[in-house]
Formats: sequence, structure tokens, C-alpha cells
Amino acid sequence: MTEGRTAGSARAFELLEPLVQAATVRVHAPPGGYEAPGSYSSGPTWGSGFFIAPGWVLTCAHVVGEGGAAVRLTGREVGITFSSGGNGSTGTVTGRVECVLPERLEDRRPGRRALWDLPDLALIRVLAPVSHACVWLTDRSRPRFDEVAYFGCTEDLGTPEITGRTTRLRGTAGNGAAIRLGDDDEIEPGMSGGPVVDLARGEVVGVVKARRHTGAGGLAVSVAQLRTLPMPARGRTGLYRRVMQAHDLHHYDQHLSDLNSRRTWTDVHDELPAEDGDPYGGRGRLTPGERTTLCGLLAELPPPGSSEVVRALVEAARGEEPDPHPLAPLSWRDGLGLLHDPPGGAGEAAAMLRYATDVSVADYREPPTPGADEELWDWVRATAERLWRPLRRELGERHERGLAERERRRRASAGQAVRGPARPSGGLPTGASALLQLWAHGWEDVYDWKVSVLAGPAHPGRVRAVDSGVRATLRELPEALRAPLAEAFRASDTHEAAAVLEVAVEPELFGVPVDEWVLVGGVPLGVQRPVVFRHPAGRRAPAAAARWARVQAGPLLDERADCVRGRPRSPAPGWLAGLPDNTVPVHCRAAALEPTLGALHAVRDAGYGVVVGRRPPADPGVSCAPFHRGLREELAEAGRAEVLPLRFQALRGRAYGADPDAYWAAGATLVWDDPARALPEDEPLQGDL
Repeated sequence: MTEGRTAGSARAFELLEPLVQAATVRVHAPPGGYEAPGSYSSGPTWGSGFFIAPGWVLTCAHVVGEGGAAVRLTGREVGITFSSGGNGSTGTVTGRVECVLPERLEDRRPGRRALWDLPDLALIRVLAPVSHACVWLTDRSRPRFDEVAYFGCTEDLGTPEITGRTTRLRGTAGNGAAIRLGDDDEIEPGMSGGPVVDLARGEVVGVVKARRHTGAGGLAVSVAQLRTLPMPARGRTGLYRRVMQAHDLHHYDQHLSDLNSRRTWTDVHDELPAEDGDPYGGRGRLTPGERTTLCGLLAELPPPGSSEVVRALVEAARGEEPDPHPLAPLSWRDGLGLLHDPPGGAGEAAAMLRYATDVSVADYREPPTPGADEELWDWVRATAERLWRPLRRELGERHERGLAERERRRRASAGQAVRGPARPSGGLPTGASALLQLWAHGWEDVYDWKVSVLAGPAHPGRVRAVDSGVRATLRELPEALRAPLAEAFRASDTHEAAAVLEVAVEPELFGVPVDEWVLVGGVPLGVQRPVVFRHPAGRRAPAAAARWARVQAGPLLDERADCVRGRPRSPAPGWLAGLPDNTVPVHCRAAALEPTLGALHAVRDAGYGVVVGRRPPADPGVSCAPFHRGLREELAEAGRAEVLPLRFQALRGRAYGADPDAYWAAGATLVWDDPARALPEDEPLQGDL
């Protein structure tokens, strides 16, 4: 369909259509053992998909769930019919569903004809080595509302074929997870799971999800939602990074290869109508060949240790903090997506070259392939030759400073000229953390909430909001917080460690069982990572800093604050103030009830930043003596407070693993008011207007 297209978009569609069709596939039942390539006897089309990297197909979860209401999606085998060459021939291969998003679709799926939960994505691994094309994925976290084309499998002429239509993006939905498609043309059955291509930039921005009931227009899923793929165990490279690395290296190899004359995505990008708004006359942006090469060189490096590392380098290259709202950048390539349209009219090319320079001297998760970082710098220096002379000089100085700083860090980590470890021995990482704030609605059993990423001591006071909500019941909170907390963890976890979850609430909410919530992976949150409570931001007692420093060093003394031999008591302020600074006050009764609630306030007023409590057992006749006895032994063995968050995580893991020696710790909570991690002074939300 060409009606309604601008001249530029019509030309772009003409150039991109062959590339997109070659990478788009038909998804159906798995083929039989004797089916010939091109056979359609495997049954009707379930939907579409497209190759995003060698051996990897992206589609919608509801496509691979076709006819499988009682079948587990992950691990399910499907058939993939694809273009196997430039002569129009096709081949069929078996694929296996590697994962679906969101993961809860494995347990809870909508009824027939109902929309599946966002992001409604599935990643399929092809089970045989086949030669095929791949699309070019956008690096932007958010699409631009321009003309697009969407592709998928249709049967207009009675035979399945890949066709394309054009429309415009009309907005977003689902907090940016979905993109609204205009009603310029009909989305036919079978097109679900196909790619949505930005015609101005020649990059895939979405996955067709659904059409409107009227038949015109519909929804697509942003490909940035791939960043929500399950995070790996510590020390392993995640699926998202592996697939994106394969994507970039595929296009890099295609760009460098002279073994065939077929046009590549990079070739076509070079032929697309020029974008407006480059005040530098072509020098403000990298050329398509330069961009492909840069992505390939970045893909040859080990991935970054954390999302915060990427954001810090982007900020240094942009000259300002990047957009705080997109999904956390997980790869070096994601950082490039945050460098488009830098502030003050500065050129993208300059920002990306500064970023690449900093990446070339960064600390990686593991040692790079010998010479990979030097090759990246050599490319930066050569590319800068066509730009401004002052920029070339700046990049050279930047590289020299980076090399010197990296060498200093390496020497320090080896024990030479050490100025203090980045992470205390056995203690928490000093970087970013996930922050959950809860506010109760008076006597109502509903709560307002906010999830953020707290940057940590290196950037005091810096907080990046993730999401917020109002009036959720205690039962509803885990489901409401599932996606926001997952995003906060992606942004704050590092290769070495899971970031701490800090829960900032009034003391009466210290009993909320956050550590018992099961959000992902079927394992309680407090087993997966350290979980600590904090008082909301506000006045800090004069003695707080001294007590904090003393208790961190240990040894630790425990003191019952709300009971004496099992009987409740209210501690006197003078008695609390006179206890040694290395004391850990202990509460064994319900936080929301007196005298414990008053004791918690009194302990804070006396300047104690490390406090232990618990959610008491349901049976009020159970003695608290085992809890106090077990805790005293734990504190004595820990020796110092800095290791307590991780030791409490380990205790929860032992109890979850049915270790009888850890049963005393059931419901144990840790208050951890670190003065170096300032909290935002947020007010509770006021509800909908």
C-alpha cells in the first residue's frame, strides 16, 4: 500500500521491504520428520516472528501459546518457516521457546480472545544451524512517532506469504511497553509477532501484538522490552546481552564481508532519505558504516558490570544525566541509544566517540580478548579524523586520562596504593540500590508506594524514580510491585552482587513481609538479595553518626528493647542513650503494636542505625527465647554490623532450604539506616484526581 505515504517513506519502504521480508518468519506447529523445505503441511499459521540474531527468533508469547492452553510455553517446540536465500525459496526448521515475558504467563494465561499481559514476548532458539537474514534492532529506549511499516504472514492469495503495510505510530500504552499503531491499514490474523520498522531510520522498534476489534490499527510491543529478559545468576552473562552481542556481530560481519553482493542493512541505511536537523552538515552523526562498526567493536568487549556503569559513561559523554525513565541500559550498545540528540545542539557523533573512548578504558566484567579495547580506541581515533581538530585532541587527552585511571584502579585492587575497598569485606556493595517507599492510609488497609533507584554515596542525593502507585492492599502489593522492582534490580545489580532492597517506611510497617514476597524465579525476595528496612528521611539524632561507625566495626552487643524474659516492656530514653555505641537493640514483638512501636521510635531517637526485629509467630504462646538465643550467637559470629545484611540473607536461605538450625530466624527483620545513603524526602501520593 503506497497511498498516504510521503515520498521519503515510500522510498524507505521500497528499500527496506526486501530486508525485512527476508528476516520475517511464519510460526506454526513443529514440522514432521519427513517434511520437505517449503512444505506447509505442518498446519495453519499461528503467527509471525523475525530473526533478531543468528539462531534467535522473536515473536509474541500468545503466538507460541496457540493451541497450547495446557502446555508449558518455555521449552515448547514450534515450527519456523523462513526465507533461505535470495531466490525466494523457503526452509522449515524446529525451534524451542527459550523464555516468555512476562514469566507469570507460564502459570496464568488469559482466556480465548483476551489480550495477553504485556510485554507478551517469546524468544525462540532455532535447533539447527541454518543460514538466514536478521533485522536491525533500534538502540533507542523509546520510539519516535513517525511513519512505520509492519510485516507478517498473510494468506491474501491463498498461500502464506510475508507482506508489509504502512502506518504511523500514534502513542504509547502500558507505561511505554506498548506502541499504538494507526488505522491506515488492517492488521490481519497471522501478522502477530511480526516486526514494526521505523522507516526514517531503518530499524525495528516493535513487535505486532494485536489489532483493534474494528480491524483497523492496533498495538505493538516495544523491542526495548527485551531488556526485561530474566537476569542471570551472578557471574554469568544474561540472555539479553548474549543475543544483542550476536545481533551486533552479525551485522558487523555482514558489513565487512565481500563474499556476496547482496545489500546489507548498513548499505540500505546509507541510502535512506537524510534526516533533518543536523546542523553540522553530516558531521553531527556517525555514518551507517561507522555506527555498525562501533556496535560490532563494542560487542567484542565483555559486557559492563552494571547498568550504573553505562549510565555514568553516558552522562560523562552527554554532559548531563540521561533520561531517567527508560528501561535500564544493560549493554554498551544500550548506552549509544541514550546519546541521540544530545543537549545544546552538540553532535551525536562527538558524544558517541567520547562514550566509545571511555568504554575503551573501562573496567570490564572479565578480561577482554587481547587487543579488543585497543582496536576500539584505534577506530575512535581514525573516525575522529573526519571531524573537528579540537575534538581529536580532546579524545586523545580523554584516552590518556582513562588509561592512567584504569591503571590506578588495577594497582589498588592488587593491594598497591590501596585507599579503601569498593566493598567492605563481607559487606554490601557501595553502589546503587533499589528503594521501595510505602505509605499507609491511616486506618485503611491500603498503601501508596514508590520504587526508585538510589545512586549511593558516590552520588549523594541522586534518585531515579521507576514507578509509583496508590491505594494497593497488602495482598495486592507484590503483584503491583513485580515489574517496578524488577526494573530497579536491573538498574542496580552488578555482575558481582545483587543490590540491596531498602524499604523506607514508618516503624509500624516494619512488619510488612517484603522478604517473603515471591516475585520472580519462585524464590522469596529475601533469599535472592539483602532486604533491609529504613526509617523515612527526616531528623537524625546527634549520636547517630558515632553509633553507626562504632557498630560497623564491632564487636556486637545485643540488648532486648521490648521484652524482659518474654514479658513486654517500654525502654526508658535515658537507659537507651546510655548503652554502648556498639549495641544492637532487639525487638521480638509485633512492630505495629505497643510497646514495640514506641520502642522503635525511642531507639531511633537515641541514634541507633542497626536494629533487629521480627514478625512474631502466629501462636502467641511460643517462647521468644530461641529467637534471642539464636540471634546472640549470630551477632557474636558476625563480629561487626557491616556483614549483617548478607548474613540475614543467608539465614533466610537456610530457613527456606529447611535447615532446622535456622528456623529461629523466621520473620527476622533488619533495620539498616546508613547515614551515607541519604533518602529522598518524598511525600505520600494523594490518589487519583
